Amino acid sequence: MRRMRALPPVLVLLLAGCSGGPAPDPDAAAKAKAQQDAAASADMGKQLESQLASENWTLARATCDVLAFRFPQSDEVKRFATQCAEAKSKAGEQAESARLKGLWSYQTTAVGKSKQLNASIYSKDAIDTGAGQSHVRLIFRDHPSWGRSSYLVLDNGDFNCYGGCTLKMKVDGKPRTMAGSRPNTDEAIAMFITDHRALWRTVRNAKTLEITVPLKGAPPQTAVFEVGGLDPSSMPAW
Repeated sequence: MRRMRALPPVLVLLLAGCSGGPAPDPDAAAKAKAQQDAAASADMGKQLESQLASENWTLARATCDVLAFRFPQSDEVKRFATQCAEAKSKAGEQAESARLKGLWSYQTTAVGKSKQLNASIYSKDAIDTGAGQSHVRLIFRDHPSWGRSSYLVLDNGDFNCYGGCTLKMKVDGKPRTMAGSRPNTDEAIAMFITDHRALWRTVRNAKTLEITVPLKGAPPQTAVFEVGGLDPSSMPAW
């Protein structure tokens, strides 16, 4: 019996290529890809319409970014150009609003059969008290026995306001003054701002509050508070 000789490898490849049918049409493949992209971008456009209608600016901004990255030449990118610019702006405003709100802390503490309410915020940056670095904390307090008050607290150092002093402030850049007083006690490093009602009205309508803090054993330092995120309903009696 005669043995069949093996075909050369090159001939085997040529025969395999010939037996696979006609070569794919590059134009047809490109057309199919274009149709897929058009369908995908149209679907993203529908999602974007819904997000814009519900004013979900953060998600809309993300969809706009993906749409522009994946399908930069699509009709949807052109059609939603203005809305995407608005979504990016609104999303930035939402993020800033959330950041400002997060700067405030609210506490409710049981006091006998009643409760104490606090609203507080830390200064944007620490100050040098002469005894170290310390953020300044601004607190509004509603106590069932002691009433309402507003005061500043330090982690270290001391206020130079024993017997009373005049505090220099800026409210959104506009100068004003308020009276302050450092209690003659070592229980806490605190300084009261005498007219708590005026300070509350000021803060609830301001974006930035600057208070020049008089310090014992150190030059005065300015504490800056980004107060624009205050929730006035946290202190309903005020």
